[in-house]
Amino acid sequence: MARVWLDGNEAVARGAVAAGCRFFAGYPITPATGILNHMLALLPPAGGICLQGEDEIASIGFCIGASMAGLRAMTATSGPGISLYSEQISFAVGSEIPLVIVDVQRLGPSTGSATRGADGDIQFLQWGNSGGLPVVVYAPVDAADCFRLVQTAFHTSDALRTPVFIASNKEIALTRESLDEAALPVLPPGGRPSPPEGRPYRPFETPEGGRVPPFLPIGGGTLVRQTSSTHGADGYITTDPAEITRMLRRMQAKIEAAAEELALFEHRRAPGADTLLVTYGVTSRSAAAACKTLARRGTPVSHLILKTLWPVPAGAIRRAAEGLRRILVVEMNLGQYVREIERVLPGRSVAFLGQMDGRLIAPETILEAVLHG
Repeated sequence: MARVWLDGNEAVARGAVAAGCRFFAGYPITPATGILNHMLALLPPAGGICLQGEDEIASIGFCIGASMAGLRAMTATSGPGISLYSEQISFAVGSEIPLVIVDVQRLGPSTGSATRGADGDIQFLQWGNSGGLPVVVYAPVDAADCFRLVQTAFHTSDALRTPVFIASNKEIALTRESLDEAALPVLPPGGRPSPPEGRPYRPFETPEGGRVPPFLPIGGGTLVRQTSSTHGADGYITTDPAEITRMLRRMQAKIEAAAEELALFEHRRAPGADTLLVTYGVTSRSAAAACKTLARRGTPVSHLILKTLWPVPAGAIRRAAEGLRRILVVEMNLGQYVREIERVLPGRSVAFLGQMDGRLIAPETILEAVLHG
């Protein structure tokens, strides 16, 4: 069995190349710089292009242009950079441009602590673009998840013509782990929806009963119009309220209607439990250790690990909470995703354990919250 030592950043880079990513642009920022460094080593031998932009705004702009030209593209940054990405994220959402964006979260706000982890960007990833349209966010727990979920992100991004985020974390990104290389899954190739033959191409026209328009790259033999303004199916700017409503409702529905299909999670049900722990990201590892200790002490606790954060996997949350007296949400922030759990489970007893001081939440802290919180 061949073992490899990978940290989360290298796993993201390897997974992206395995998924067919052939363009990367980024700007050095702790703790995401390792992704840029690994892509510089991996992409040119694979026939791809890796650029260091002059700043974050230029970097995501390069990626949007590469995606519009037909390449699978990815960028990576951390808190201050994701803030600078905001306008370009809005462009990718509104113009339905596939793109994978990795946010290796660190302690904020602003510059914060560059070498300390947190999960403080969770709400920003969903709402950090103008217009309020939904996006897709995956949250890895470890390096193996980074390898797998970045491939899933490319498939989702292509299939739905939308930017997709990976919500990593400094601790995941910079922790090296021993992995069985042969067991790392490589997903079959996906692709962007193609237009039907024999009909004029309208860049935002959807097939009957569909929600995602077919894709043709800019620069080919067919004229492709692209704009960041409100537009109709033909790609021309419009101010017609009915046409704008149709476009925005369709873009909302293409994500929300796929919520169950996009829902990735692990539900570790414990017989006899009356408490459900809900976690995501690196905190899930502390929660898993706490659950083992509690089980040995005769206090079983069920555990739901969310790997899709947006759209909210409401069905999975409701099923996991069914019949349990108490739900405890644990996050490395001051309370962001717990609001979604409260919304999905109205009237239920939802407790919160949060910490955002640059330290990991220890298993002992979670254990005490379960027993005495």
